[in-house]
Parts: sequence; C-alpha cells; structure tokens
Amino acid sequence: MNFRERVDEIIRRKNSLLCVGLDSDIGKMPEIIRSSENPLYTFNKTIIDATIDFAAAFKVNLAFYEVYGELGWRALKDTFNYLPDSVIRIADAKRGDIGNTARMYARALFDGLGADAVTVNPYMGFDAAEPFLQDEEKGTFFLCLTSNPGAKDFQHFSNGTKCLYERIAETVKKWNVRANCGLVVGATRPNELATIRNIAPDVPFLIPGIGAQGGDLVASVQSGTDSQGSLALFNSSRAIIYASQDDVFAAARDAARQTRQQLNQARQDNC
Repeated sequence: MNFRERVDEIIRRKNSLLCVGLDSDIGKMPEIIRSSENPLYTFNKTIIDATIDFAAAFKVNLAFYEVYGELGWRALKDTFNYLPDSVIRIADAKRGDIGNTARMYARALFDGLGADAVTVNPYMGFDAAEPFLQDEEKGTFFLCLTSNPGAKDFQHFSNGTKCLYERIAETVKKWNVRANCGLVVGATRPNELATIRNIAPDVPFLIPGIGAQGGDLVASVQSGTDSQGSLALFNSSRAIIYASQDDVFAAARDAARQTRQQLNQARQDNC
C-alpha cells in the first residue's frame, strides 16, 4: 500500500480528517506533569491516549523537542514508539538540503525515528527531495502555501502567469510517481487552497491553521478535500493539547471529539 492509499484508508476507517499536533511546551503543562521525570513524554502520552479515538494522524514538531537536548530527543523517540500503526505519524521537521545531507535526514526521520511522513521544504529542487521519496510507503509533505502571515513574502510571488505556490504544486505533482508526495497548505487561505487542490487532485494535503491560528474550518474542508471528501489531514495543536490546565485528558478528548465532528459535518455538507 503506497502512502496516498494509506492516508485514504485511515481517514475512511477512523472516519476522521483530524491531525493532532504535538507542539508540546513544558512551560505550558500543568505542574504535576512538569515535575515528572520526562514531562514531554508524559504529556504526549496523556494527549495521545485522550485523542487516539478521534485522530487520523499526529504531527510532532521537532523544534519543541530539540530545544531540550537529550531529554527532548528521548521524549521524541518515546513518543513515536508509543504512537500506534493505526494513525499517520508525521515528523514536522521542514528539512531541505543537498542530496547527501537529505539522505541522512531521510534515514534519521524514517528509519531512526520511525515516522510515516515528514515535512520538507522544496526550495532546493528535486535532488534535495528525491532521498525522501524512495519508499512508496513513506510520505513527504512539501511546503506549498503556509498558514503564517509572512507566506506572502515569497509564496505569492508571480511571474505574471502563475504564483510560486502554484508552480510548487505542479512540480510536486510531477515528482509523485510513487504516490507518496503531499502538500502543506494553510487553512488560513481557503481560496488558494481550492486552486491548489485543482492542480493536485490526487495528492494528500496537510492543512494547519484551523485551531489557534483562526483558519476557516468549513471553507478549508470544502476546498481542501478531494472529490470523495478525503485526502486531507487538518492539524490542530494548541486548541487541543492546551484546552485546559485542570484536566488535560478530558479537555483534550473533548476538543478532539468536537473538532472531528466539525470536520465531518463540513465534508458532509459539501457532498
């Protein structure tokens, strides 16, 4: 089963478009978790247990672990080991470098960490992307149109015919010979999201920005899913994992359940 098929299968089996982002910050955790031996892993395990019934994927942002050195790397590995095969395990690393370096990044993230998918910057072109695309079962989400305000500085650049983000989508579609390419497109840009979906109708999308960043959930589902209401993973991090300081498990579970319901309602309304 290639990566695109697996994304579609998990979305259908779990009836979910939700991706839970594990942007875990020790400073934002309850005191009882901060005082544990490995608070990052303790927190992540609590969030995973709370949300696993509602999530199709989990996205682990490496920056929130690298900053803590050895403790962070241990928590990172423990987290990926704990995540079950029933979800897509995404390493949000945003790598992108020349071929030799890219090969090492791919080995570290896929083989060493055990990720099912990674995020990659396509700026350096195919030779930097190719090492991530060797295994059809492993996915690579290329940054296309991100959800942050500064995306307009480069990604909207136009040559008078098309914008850079459109060129990226067209190029990644050509790279997708093993059906293991994906695109990162922000929920804060639903109109452009529809354009990109038209360019790449069969490519999985990773769509951040529906939670704390305030992206339009309904419009993004309508624009970002494929013709079958699938092939899109909508990431929510802070709105779920920091839903409460009092009862982390119950609050995260409720937030994940509600977000999945909202996503499913939006795709049902779009049918």
